[in-house]
Amino acid sequence: MKIAFHGHACIQISTGGKSLVIDPFLSGNPVAVKKPDDLKTDAVLLTHAHQDHILDAAPVAIANDAPIVSIVELATYMSWQGAKTIGMNMGGTVDLGFAKAKMVQAFHSSGIVVEETKQILYAGMPAGFLVFAEGLTILHAGDTLLFSDMKLIGDRHPIDVAFVPIGDHYTMGPDDALQAAQWYNAKLTVPIHHSTFPPIRQDAEKFVQLLEANGLKGKVMAPGDELEVAGR
Repeated sequence: MKIAFHGHACIQISTGGKSLVIDPFLSGNPVAVKKPDDLKTDAVLLTHAHQDHILDAAPVAIANDAPIVSIVELATYMSWQGAKTIGMNMGGTVDLGFAKAKMVQAFHSSGIVVEETKQILYAGMPAGFLVFAEGLTILHAGDTLLFSDMKLIGDRHPIDVAFVPIGDHYTMGPDDALQAAQWYNAKLTVPIHHSTFPPIRQDAEKFVQLLEANGLKGKVMAPGDELEVAGR
């Protein structure tokens, strides 16, 4: 399995000649090294409806004739943008053929801001995803604060790689993310959702050092970096 980090909270998981991308945000991302047109994928997964997670979702999905997988309300909105969609809900699992995606809890907000009419559209609950493929379990925690059921998720699903936000301000910061990583107990923890913009600037290397000081393995990934994970 190959996992690419495209910056902010966007990751792409490739397995068996196919791939899925989570939270594509490239065209508005000042540190992205790829453009939306560069993404070739078979599915687009969305954790929630904020602009820095869905900005390029419909264009990427339409260009690749790939479905968008998200909470049902957001899926409906994306279908209005012309994309194929698979609406699901918390605790559910979708079989994509080459991988399965289970929607797990995240604590955040989720809405679409329509500047022209000064409206905010309700877009369902925020979420994270567990992706299962090649006998591996990959967690994208989504945008979230620290909550105790992270331990339940880690206890029930042995996680190989966990992508957790550390940016603070809009999500949990490094101290809470350290506790989250301990509860998820992944074989490898990768910090995301940091340093894209000034309010969420963090020292990711320092966070990885904290992980290792607590007996966990961590890795900093820069936009464009790839990670190889051996399947089982």
